[in-house]
Amino acid sequence: MVPRCLSFHLHPPFPALTRNPRPCSTFLTSPLFPTNLTTKLQAPHVQAHHPTLRSPIFTPMASIQSTPSPKFDDFESDPTLTNDDLKPTTPEQRSFSRWELASLWIGLVVGVPTYYLAGSLVDLGMAWWQGIATVVAANIVLLVPLVLTGHPGTKYGISFPVLARSSFGIHGAHIPTLLRALVGCGWYGIETWIGGEAIFLLLPSSIKSSSLSHFLPWLGTSPLEFACFIVFWVAQLAIVWKGMDGIRELEKYSAPILITLTSCLVTWAYVKAGGFSHMLSITSKLTSQQFWSLFFPSLTANISFWATLALNIPDFTRYAKSQTDQVIGQAGLPIFMGAFTFVGLAVTCSTEVIFGRVISNPIQLLGEIGGLTTIVLAIFGVSLATLTTNIAANVVAPANALVNLSPSKFTFRRGAIVTALLGIAFQPWRLLRSSESFVYTWLVGYSALLGPIGGIILADYYLVRRTNLSMKDLYTVSPYGAYYYSGGYNLAAMAALVVGILPVVPGFLQKVGALSSVSSIFVIIYNNAWFVSFFSAGFLYWLLLSTKGKQNKSLASADPLLPPAN
Repeated sequence: MVPRCLSFHLHPPFPALTRNPRPCSTFLTSPLFPTNLTTKLQAPHVQAHHPTLRSPIFTPMASIQSTPSPKFDDFESDPTLTNDDLKPTTPEQRSFSRWELASLWIGLVVGVPTYYLAGSLVDLGMAWWQGIATVVAANIVLLVPLVLTGHPGTKYGISFPVLARSSFGIHGAHIPTLLRALVGCGWYGIETWIGGEAIFLLLPSSIKSSSLSHFLPWLGTSPLEFACFIVFWVAQLAIVWKGMDGIRELEKYSAPILITLTSCLVTWAYVKAGGFSHMLSITSKLTSQQFWSLFFPSLTANISFWATLALNIPDFTRYAKSQTDQVIGQAGLPIFMGAFTFVGLAVTCSTEVIFGRVISNPIQLLGEIGGLTTIVLAIFGVSLATLTTNIAANVVAPANALVNLSPSKFTFRRGAIVTALLGIAFQPWRLLRSSESFVYTWLVGYSALLGPIGGIILADYYLVRRTNLSMKDLYTVSPYGAYYYSGGYNLAAMAALVVGILPVVPGFLQKVGALSSVSSIFVIIYNNAWFVSFFSAGFLYWLLLSTKGKQNKSLASADPLLPPAN
């Protein structure tokens, strides 16, 4: 007999122009692709006798093996590309230890969405251990791009928008950063509504039965629920207002509290249910072929859960003390995810033994337990868990994207306020009530579409530039800058981005209901969207850069103005 625990009703996983001329020296390369060719003009008159050298066709670029400037203040940055929030972090600012980065991930992991992950896979027919193993495997895979993308953040002290300039171009970087920001804004509103809903559900019955809880059609919710949403919205904003230091303090001190509260919950379930034998009795309902057909889409979905943060992780690692700290601090992610999804599955299965029915929603479960102390701790715990996840995952990236868009108008605080206001403008209560499954499918699927951005950035940083960036050129709009490319856009990155996304689109449209049916090959591609888009875009970008590099070497050997190719 199949345990009733398999009938969970679970949500899918809910993640003034200033130019500095170079004296008697310039770099001659293609406007689209950088190469390792450099040339030094021996005298100023050379340029005067060769006006073509000043033509836009010869948009100079730095060597791929460029050496970064030791200090940001050694050069004058363009005011349209920097402010205090975009400058590289100073040694004094790099204070995140491995424990603080681990605390960041604990705060991100412990939350209502993660609580459902393994249970949703069990609901689809997996054994309990297969569900947890799938979650852990996905996070082991994701740990690789997390650590690799975090490296330039720690090495150069730069944020994700600044890093994106090296591969997408000074202006082209707006495309990946705004795509990332859009997902963050959507999730910010939804997570804030969940936090407010937790407060509402755990309020005394006398308050919830008052006239304030009556539904208002023009508002789309009740005044009381909206008030709880605003309370939670303001609480988040108060923390964000303190900037990254406030976020670091929140994550640092929240981690031990969340671990303690989670331990209390799982201990209560174990004692009340007389152990976890009910969960441990759940076996797989799938054949071997059915399991593997489910495993890879599930793996992609769980990778997509944190795929967005894998892009903008430099926003946090730029504050790390060392590479060792950023690597060790992030290495615990698969363990944290496995442990908390185990808690979610174990507690949910135990509710059938304790209450005679499955209670998959942790907020409803805490309300069923009852008692003033439990309610107070529940409101505090759920709010804290949602705060730590929402602020770190969904505020930092949109705020930095807006700062990068217009450094003269936006600071991190202003960007965070705009993000918060957009969270209200999206009216998440209407989205969730009208088509909850559509929202989650769309957001998780959209996260998978961001895979090619990660592939391009990593291919550029490791395969093309060998981890060497020119700090000076990251902050200049001069056509002679290494990352100016063609009008500030790297067309190779744009092409790779489009090629990486296009194969995923048909399956995505079919998934959200826009298309009734598509070829099975597109379904397979979408089920493995992150892998397909990440590696196809990264490989194509590297191939385009390598091909163009060979062409430029041939040109260099034939042009008397250029030194012989090596």
